[in-house]
Amino acid sequence: MSMIIAGRFQLQDEVDRARSALVDAGFEADRISGFYLSQPGQHDMTPIGGDNLQSPGAKDTPEGVVQGVATGGAVGVAVGAATSPITGPIGPIVGGLVGGHIGSLFSFSKMKDRGEAEEGGENAVAPRTAGMLVAVAFTDPALEARAVDLLRGLGAHHIERAQGNIVAGDWADFDPSSLPDVIA
Repeated sequence: MSMIIAGRFQLQDEVDRARSALVDAGFEADRISGFYLSQPGQHDMTPIGGDNLQSPGAKDTPEGVVQGVATGGAVGVAVGAATSPITGPIGPIVGGLVGGHIGSLFSFSKMKDRGEAEEGGENAVAPRTAGMLVAVAFTDPALEARAVDLLRGLGAHHIERAQGNIVAGDWADFDPSSLPDVIA
């Protein structure tokens, strides 16, 4: 694995200019990669498409549904039993079903709003946004500052550090859903 420094650019012309400047600065041309990164969630990494089999913000929802149905059902049965002189034997059954349904709505409180941090900091770092990336790989750690300064000077933003392999201009082991280590 090599050290990789990558920066985001807005335009294809900027990507081409950055690739040329990196080569002119002594970086190997076949260890420079320029590519477009799709929006989060659109990387087609699962059999059904997308990045995850389950929405990250909804991972606690099944637990919330079970808690809500159990609590609401118990309350509904109790209310139904209390009203059974009026409703008859069907009161606790209907009360339990209605209470379970209303209680299941409790699961909405377990869902996360867009951008809300997960418990435990799983999404404390924002995912990569769509755009043009230029990445350069090298093995000499002394080249990191040079690569960062060069990309910054060319107008790159969201400059990040990673480990990986760029072979023949292709960042072969790039994971678009991994969280970036943004350094500038």
